[in-house]
Amino acid sequence: MLSKEGVEGVRIGFKLGEDNGKREGIFPPQNGKVAIVTGGAKGIGYETAKHLSRLGMHVIIAGNHENQGLLSVGKIVKETGNEKVEFMYLELASLQSIRQFVQRFKAKNALLHVLVNNAAVMLVPQRITADGFEEHFGVNYLGHFMLTELLLDTLKQSGSTDCNSRIVTVSSATHYIGELNLNDLQSRHHYSPHGAYAQSKLALTLFSYQLQQRLAADGSHVTSNVVDPGVVNTDLYKHTSWLFKLCKWLTSWLLFKTSTQGASTVIYVAVSPDLEGSGGSYYANGQKTKSADTSYDEDLQRKLWARSCKLVGILEHRQCAS
Repeated sequence: MLSKEGVEGVRIGFKLGEDNGKREGIFPPQNGKVAIVTGGAKGIGYETAKHLSRLGMHVIIAGNHENQGLLSVGKIVKETGNEKVEFMYLELASLQSIRQFVQRFKAKNALLHVLVNNAAVMLVPQRITADGFEEHFGVNYLGHFMLTELLLDTLKQSGSTDCNSRIVTVSSATHYIGELNLNDLQSRHHYSPHGAYAQSKLALTLFSYQLQQRLAADGSHVTSNVVDPGVVNTDLYKHTSWLFKLCKWLTSWLLFKTSTQGASTVIYVAVSPDLEGSGGSYYANGQKTKSADTSYDEDLQRKLWARSCKLVGILEHRQCAS
């Protein structure tokens, strides 16, 4: 049985604008809808999964730590009363794992109304994925590029004129300082954890915009938007220096958002009726805002798309015709 909140909607507060004024959104029930949230076992992903569950969605937490995932499922079910929450194993650092995840999901013959591309690594030392990609680029960007492509047909089948399916991609304000080096996407010539992370988040933003253009061109009932959750106090900072961790511990109450606050804009973009049929935008603090100038470069978007197709072994014409 769903909690009362799951029947009537969920009230979520988030900061808006520079004056830090607050506004609350009450979102309608989402009963019968299905959502996948990558990295949904903790942090922003967990809070997103929990609130979507509270709205009545069937939520699939996709992650690479089964024990943690199952514990999170149990907590969400207990708190929301919605038993349609499950964990499915997904390792975004492996193209094979992504394909297997999609195969298992499609075997359920379920619809898919919301895909939240949330999982990420940040500031990790230089290392490569199972497929030879620099880890930030491989996990944060290419993994989600591949996952989205393989789920796109289901998303299209699930959307309708008055109720589009939604792809919500979590980027970061770090993308503003990111540079996309098409000649060295794997950062082999010069590696900087900060640079690699920023590049992956810029790539996600470029991808989301180009995806929206392609979806609109073929008349699909699917939208693609980007979210900046803000500076959130999560485990992503575990690879930072001890001095940064000390400063973070001392100032987190003042400078960092909680995971719930970080998830609020993700949830807003995923379910708000105000955004029905609206795609190709960047949201922060609950409102549309401008992303980096580079992210609107359509030529760069197309070049990254073509390169990404080659890297993950997808024919680009399939993307155009999807």
